[in-house]
Amino acid sequence: MGLTKFIFHKIMGWKINGSFDPQVKKSVVIVVPHTHWHDFTIGSYTRRILKTKIHWVGKQELFKWPLGAYFRWMGGYPLDRTSGQNKVEAIAAIFKKHDEFRMALAPEGTRKKVDQWKTGFYYIAQAADVPVIAVAFDYGTKTVTIHPPYTLSGDIDKDMTALMAKYKGVVGKKPEYTQDF
Repeated sequence: MGLTKFIFHKIMGWKINGSFDPQVKKSVVIVVPHTHWHDFTIGSYTRRILKTKIHWVGKQELFKWPLGAYFRWMGGYPLDRTSGQNKVEAIAAIFKKHDEFRMALAPEGTRKKVDQWKTGFYYIAQAADVPVIAVAFDYGTKTVTIHPPYTLSGDIDKDMTALMAKYKGVVGKKPEYTQDF
């Protein structure tokens, strides 16, 4: 057992249920619930254990010295967020530039409790013509669950209901910030 697996499984007490299909090279990976900065650590361990490239998009200012190289190494991809740009199209264009690109994001859009998700991930997946992979970080059971790829139907209400159902009973690091499904 490698050091990463030992720390994650034995010391931290986490397990992983499911995996990323290696045939699915491009996807939007939604990670729920996002209630604490520790989620980044859990995600980093998971992708390293599964040997899966997973990226994230951040404002381009994050990618300057001194941390820019580190954020790129951690899968970060800079995005110009100046006003007047269509961010959905800009992110969808990133998918077209790469043979393999899985982009993780939190549909809540914050680490606080929300009543509904932001829909940007949905429109990005649609514009990039990629599936959505639902990933749950359940701090109650210390389980990362990776669901099979979900192909959007184009009916946002139906798709959001189906995706949200995958998180029923999942508890975030800060339970009081976990969305009720």
